Amino acid sequence: MAKPASPRSGQRRRMENFRKVRSEEAPVGGGAEGGGAGPGPFADLAPGAVHMRVKEGSKIRNLLAFATASMAQPATRAIVFSGCGRATTKTVTCAEILKRRLAGLHQVTRLRYRSVREVWQSLPPGPTPGQEPGEPAASLSVLKNVPSLAILLSKDALDPCQPGYQPPNSHPAPSSQPTAPTSKRSLGEPAAGEGSAKRSQPEPSATEEDQTA
Repeated sequence: MAKPASPRSGQRRRMENFRKVRSEEAPVGGGAEGGGAGPGPFADLAPGAVHMRVKEGSKIRNLLAFATASMAQPATRAIVFSGCGRATTKTVTCAEILKRRLAGLHQVTRLRYRSVREVWQSLPPGPTPGQEPGEPAASLSVLKNVPSLAILLSKDALDPCQPGYQPPNSHPAPSSQPTAPTSKRSLGEPAAGEGSAKRSQPEPSATEEDQTA
């Protein structure tokens, strides 16, 4: 006797007929997670702070080029890297590389959850069940809660008592020092000058050999 199909398998089969069109951050209301398109959880930032939104397809090289140039300006006192979902790894990488490039940066890390809305559209050619041939392609919206990471790097001192604070790195990465060249001669090969010293010793003459004989 065949087992009845589970609701999950039926849902997967239905989603195979759709493709994801776009994903966007859902608007968040007031409260602890409040905030719009601004710097997120950091509400008391200095004016002129740079906000870098890291996405899954972002290039780390391009992000760091802009971030380094911005932080090189005296008027820029802070920068925020933020990313959610699969972009959190790139967010951490960008912050760590910038900290190595610019010493003396204070760091505050905030971890929270954001609501992301994914929009899916039915695949051609056939319509979905119950859809008329002349109607536009059906679409559906999926709301997900994904982890979101925000990292603040500041040239100015921050409150060390706040959660997620990390002081500047007092031990910079050791620079590579040149090592002494190693000798490539084999163990049985004489050192430079050793052979010439042996050759400079006079060989016994023929007269001395005759006398000993």
